[in-house]
This record gives sequence, structure tokens and C-alpha cells, in this order.
Amino acid sequence: MKAIIIFDIDGVIRDVGNSYRKAISDTVEHFTDSGWRPTMEDLDNLKSEGIWNNDWEASQELVYRYFEAMDKTREEVGLDYDHIVEFFQKRYRGKNPQLFDGYIADEPLLVSPSYFEQLVANNIAYGFFSGATRGSAEFTIKHRLKLDNPVLVAMEDAPSKPNPQGMFDAISQIKSTPGNIPVFYLGDTVADMYTVAKAKEVKPERNWVGVGILPPHVQLSQTRQDDYAQKLMEAGAEIVLSNVEKLDLQLIADLIK
Repeated sequence: MKAIIIFDIDGVIRDVGNSYRKAISDTVEHFTDSGWRPTMEDLDNLKSEGIWNNDWEASQELVYRYFEAMDKTREEVGLDYDHIVEFFQKRYRGKNPQLFDGYIADEPLLVSPSYFEQLVANNIAYGFFSGATRGSAEFTIKHRLKLDNPVLVAMEDAPSKPNPQGMFDAISQIKSTPGNIPVFYLGDTVADMYTVAKAKEVKPERNWVGVGILPPHVQLSQTRQDDYAQKLMEAGAEIVLSNVEKLDLQLIADLIK
């Protein structure tokens, strides 16, 4: 085995600009009584704080901040977190969640199955560590990408990023993983890169490589793309790429020399 690659899913494997992110904006708009609908840039600014990996919590936080700007305390607002989750899920998963008939049904994929076949053929193992729910993650990697029961650590399985425990768990589920094998983590947020930095602190004996991936929505503007890439680099990325498949075999070899 030459290396292990652990992938985040949202913004890396699938484009969530019109699904997860749209669901956040819908939720905030609903719970502020149509007072505010966050833009993509608003969401990027929140995510850049590095701690809002859970989109339900991110939605709640944005609602609270809206009312705080109107001089209301969080106690006065008194949001019901379960109601936020329920509303969000109806938008994202759908009113019939087992059918995945919400925004999730229209998420563009950002990688092809052949990419994973190429990794395996060249002795590179892989798995997934995502803040998405297991149902949502499996819908993408098993149903849509047709990957055969890959290693997956989802929201329900580990503490939220930037805690690296989920990445450690994913690695431990991959067979034959001695500590000297380099590990790449591909993610699109500051929290993802912080996760790699934390992993280096906890297990410095292993070679950890953080690879930032630019989500599609920031690539529409060169200015936003440059700004987003800079934030990923400052958070610990060794390189920032426009797409997962840019991490080809030659670049993998170059990064672990």
C-alpha cells in the first residue's frame, strides 16, 4: 500500500451548493420569519470560522445571530433545535426521506467511479469521513457512485470535525495500515484542514497531507476562488485543487516524497 486517501463528501464528492447550502438558507429564512436569507458568501464566512461542520447547528447559529443583531438574546428567541432539524431534513432529504426526494436527488457528482478504480489498481486505499448523515452519505457513494461498501465514518459515528477521531476510525477500518503509510485528507472547508492539523498533533509519527478542494460555487469568481484557497492554505492545506481528480497518481507521489 502506497498511501491512504480519506475523502470528505460535501463539496468534494458531490456539489451541495443547491442542496445542503440551499437547505441552510431555507431554514434560516423560515425561522427568521423571512427576515433574512443567507447568501453563499454568508455561509462561506460562517464555515471559515472552522467549527460549523454540522449544518443543522450552522442553521441555528445563523438564526440566533440574526436576532442578536436586533438586540434580542438567545434566551428570548428560544429556538427548538429539533424543529430546525426537522425543517432542514424535509428540504434536504425530502418529505419522504427514505425516497431521497428532496434537494439531495439533484446533487451533481464531482468525481467518477473510475477514479476510485484507478486508486485501488495502484495500491492506494481510500475511505470517507464526512459530517453528513450516514443515510445521505451512503446514498451518494453506494447508490450513485456504485462503490462496493467503502469505509465510511459519518455524522453518527464520530465527534464533529475538527476533531480527527473520525479520520482515525476510518484509517483503522482499512486493512494493513502501518503508521508509516502517508494519509491524505481531502476537504473543502477550514474545519477539514484543521482536522488534518489536529491529526498531526495527536499522531505526529504519520505523514499527514491536507488537500483543499475548491467547491464549485467559489469557482464562479476568480476573486472568491483566490480568497477561499488562501483560507484553506492558512488552515493547513499543503495544496488546493479545483477538483478531486486533479489529485492524480503523479501528484500523490510528489506530495509524499
